[in-house]
Amino acid sequence: MGTALVTGASAGLGLEFAWQLATARHDVVLVARDADRLDRLAAQLRAAAGVSTEVLVADLADRADVDRVAARLATDEDPVGLLVNNAGFSTGETFVDADLAEQERGLDVMVRTVMVLSHAAARAMRSRGRGAILNVGSVAGLMATSTYSAHKAWVQTFTEALATELAGTGVTATCLRPGLTRTEFHDRAGMDIHAFPDLAWLDAESVVASALADVRRGAVLSTPSLRYQTAAEVLRLLPRAAVRAMTQARAAVLDPADERADSED
Repeated sequence: MGTALVTGASAGLGLEFAWQLATARHDVVLVARDADRLDRLAAQLRAAAGVSTEVLVADLADRADVDRVAARLATDEDPVGLLVNNAGFSTGETFVDADLAEQERGLDVMVRTVMVLSHAAARAMRSRGRGAILNVGSVAGLMATSTYSAHKAWVQTFTEALATELAGTGVTATCLRPGLTRTEFHDRAGMDIHAFPDLAWLDAESVVASALADVRRGAVLSTPSLRYQTAAEVLRLLPRAAVRAMTQARAAVLDPADERADSED
């Protein structure tokens, strides 16, 4: 893979991707908004793994910043052999009651940025005849949980289309579809992690290891753990009306006060 570029590298799965890639002797380009976190991580990776690290501080909701990252992907100097489009977040809010600006920010980070960076990477990699793109989706993309599901559904369909287009070029595209994974993602979204049974949770180390193994073998869809592979297949086969009903039932269990929110505000 050579050099790997990871977005959202300062926390969560992105942080785990950075560590596993560096310890596998890949140079890394670290992309996120938090300069202090990135600088600390870069120093740690250099000291622990002896690899070259590069920091790109970027707000991926800002098109100018996205274009700077795309330019790094397009260059032939120290070419990027693996792009990990990992950056993302969930507001934990329903769409109608949410701040629209924050919803648009989610669209920019999890859809537009994935498209722009994949375009830059795919062109550069195809010209070299090798490379891989890993887009982080979610099992939630098979559900109907507001805009986050919509974003992740787009990521999966886009990645499948990209993989088809790149077939035979030496470049692969993989969509990672993790289930619930223990990172700070859910705390930042204000979600109650105790509302889910322990069995539902995966650990970041195994999710990332599984994803990278699937990238190496050229898999288009990567769903870590047998239980989430089964869940994904069930969601794929169910009528969409049943999926919507399941989503409504889950929302009622996790937040039964939703229906009376207007009167309690």
